[in-house]
Amino acid sequence: MFIQTESTPNPATLKFLPGQAVLETGTADFPSPEGAEVSPLAQRIFAVSGVAAVFFGTDFVTVTKSDAVEWDHIKPAILGAIMEHFQSGQPVMSGENDTASGHAEHTGPDSEIVDQIKELLDTRVRPAVAQDGGDITFHGFDRGIVYLHMQGACAGCPSSTLTLKMGIENLLRHYIPEVLEVRPVAV
Repeated sequence: MFIQTESTPNPATLKFLPGQAVLETGTADFPSPEGAEVSPLAQRIFAVSGVAAVFFGTDFVTVTKSDAVEWDHIKPAILGAIMEHFQSGQPVMSGENDTASGHAEHTGPDSEIVDQIKELLDTRVRPAVAQDGGDITFHGFDRGIVYLHMQGACAGCPSSTLTLKMGIENLLRHYIPEVLEVRPVAV
């Protein structure tokens, strides 16, 4: 098994490409070891000292390190953990876990606008940020302000504010006049 790695715009995050499917659909975000018990793969990766966060896409694993360690010191152990997992035959996620769209539900008077926002995110934004090892999901819409949740390499990325303001906000405002601003949220 050969696992490729790619740098991301976030210097604290690396993207690992195992050359096979990681998740059938959706994404899975583990911003801390708490909650990783639903994923044998995430547990293995968090066992490596210095790992701060783990994120799964359909064909990649994104790992964020703590500031106290260097990639040179932990990258080999992460590669080993990913390789061991895929060779073990264990599932990436145990049991029936929800790896749906990742978007928050929204009902009410703005549901048509929210559907348009989600459609633009799914077709224009999410494929682009997945290339960088992350994901951006809809969290809410209130009085013209779109709230988005940044995951994987996008969470804590130095260029995420620029991506939100200059990229996503401009895109949404262009297609949906009701959108006035885009803001990040921490979940």
